Amino acid sequence: MIRVQTEDFDVGAELAALSTDDHSIGGVTSFVGYVRDLAGSASVSAMTLEHYPGMTEKMLGDIEAEAQRRWPLAASLIIHRYGRLVPGDRIVLVACASAHRQASFEACNFLIDWLKTKAPFWKQEQTPDGPRWVDARAGDDIAARRWQPPESSS
Repeated sequence: MIRVQTEDFDVGAELAALSTDDHSIGGVTSFVGYVRDLAGSASVSAMTLEHYPGMTEKMLGDIEAEAQRRWPLAASLIIHRYGRLVPGDRIVLVACASAHRQASFEACNFLIDWLKTKAPFWKQEQTPDGPRWVDARAGDDIAARRWQPPESSS
């Protein structure tokens, strides 16, 4: 399930709903991302997230479908917020439910790594020196590369 929204979400309620009435689920793995009050050495008073409606949901759906192909998941969930957020606000929830923990952990890691590098979101931080756009991080690209299929040697 994919949701892109301005509203906050209740992590406990979302995780409970993910596994309600499915007794084949042996575990749920989740990741919750928050707005920090510091980016490098600069203090951050707010972050504004923008996205391209339609394109964002499609890309998140493609990422989720890829996780479903790779791992035996009973359910998965991606909630990503947009708009103006302040430090301490939740930005994203990624959750995976599976019969076994390994699939759940791996799929959750995959989803957040690919979401960070492939989903069309743009972030602008409000700092004492004014607004600044957040650049892609090399570390996020490195983390996402571990999920690429190996090159064929034909």
